[in-house]
Order: sequence, then structure tokens, then C-alpha cells
Amino acid sequence: MDEMPVASLTKALPAVTVRWRGLEPYEISFDAMRAFTEARTAETPDEIWLVEHPPVYTLGLAGDPGHLLVGDSGIPLVRVDRGGQITYHGPGQVVAYILFDLRRRKLMVRELVSRIEQAVIDSLAAYNLAGIRKAGAPGIYVCDGPLAGAKIAALGLKIRNGSSYHGVSLNVAMDLRPFDGINPCGYAGLRTVDMAALGSRASWADVASTLAENLIAAIGAQNAALAA
Repeated sequence: MDEMPVASLTKALPAVTVRWRGLEPYEISFDAMRAFTEARTAETPDEIWLVEHPPVYTLGLAGDPGHLLVGDSGIPLVRVDRGGQITYHGPGQVVAYILFDLRRRKLMVRELVSRIEQAVIDSLAAYNLAGIRKAGAPGIYVCDGPLAGAKIAALGLKIRNGSSYHGVSLNVAMDLRPFDGINPCGYAGLRTVDMAALGSRASWADVASTLAENLIAAIGAQNAALAA
């Protein structure tokens, strides 16, 4: 694949490659993430993959299947090896998979989570939307207004041999009804929202680009390269 250099962000840490994978079945992304992480060496560049998935529920490694409330929705359920409970991925949602060597970056998992959350907050701010953290509940939530407390971004990671995969999903403009079929992230009654419901008209591609830029800035990188 051809790669196009983009702006240098810091000078001390390794480069990040951003890959636009487009609309891709979840299982393909999942298998590719694991294969990438298994094959990587100390010289393998870190990558961010930007993906949009057809409808799918995913359930974390220690997740409770009881959080799936509807058995005949027609939406497949995939058990995965990330942390966390159940969530939904679907069209109109930006998913950013974060494949980073944490040992090389001297990052602990808790710090990585905090930086990912900050990147989402900064991305929402770029569209004049306010997001906040909630103690003990990874992800980002709406700060104020009638939808205050609703979840707009979900986060789940897996660390293997000091490297991360899985990542963060940000709801841009979705059919939110499938969230009604689950207890999102294991919380009964948790409302889920997207940027469109908050008045944003930003496109999927624009938000994906903004999120990738903010993830690189928040986590730290020498430079970034854009790959097809």
C-alpha cells in the first residue's frame, strides 16, 4: 500500500500508521488484529485502523451473556477477547483499533485508557460537543443538556505481550435501536446516543480523520503516515 506522510507531531516517539479499512465485517477485523499483534516485533510500527462494521454485538472475555436482552434480533453475537461487557457496532459508527507497543512507549494500560478518552473528548470538542468521563465506567458520556449522561463512545482493550489491540468506538450517525437490545457495557438502562442526536452533521470520514489525529496527539508519536 502507498503511504502518504502527514504532519510531524512530536519528536521522541515512534511513528504511527493510520489505515482506512472501510466497511468490514467484524470477524475479519478481529482476526486481522490478533494476527498483526501475534506477528509484530520490536520494530513493527504502531497502527490505528479506522473501520465501520455491519451490525454486530460483541461480548468481552468475562462478559455476561445475560446483558443481551433480545435473542431474535438477527444481529450476530461475537465473543471476543477484550475487556468489558457487551456493546454494539454498526453503520454510522467510527471504530478505531489501536495497535500499539505499550512497552516501547512506556505506557501503562490505565494511562492509555485515559489518553484514548481524552482523544474522544477533543474530537467531540472539534464539533462543539462536550464529553466527559465517568469514574469506573470507561468511555465518554454526554456532558450536559437533555441527553446528559448518555454514552457516546465505548472503549475496550486487550493487551498481549505488551501490545494493545481493540480500541474505541464513537457514535456518529447511527440507527441506535440495536442498543435497546442490550445493557450497554453491562449497565441496565444506560442510554446511548450519537453525534447526530446532539445536532452534529459531520460525516463518518470527517469524524474518523479527526479522531485519528487526536489519538495520535494524545498518545504521542513522532509522525504519522496515511495508508489505504
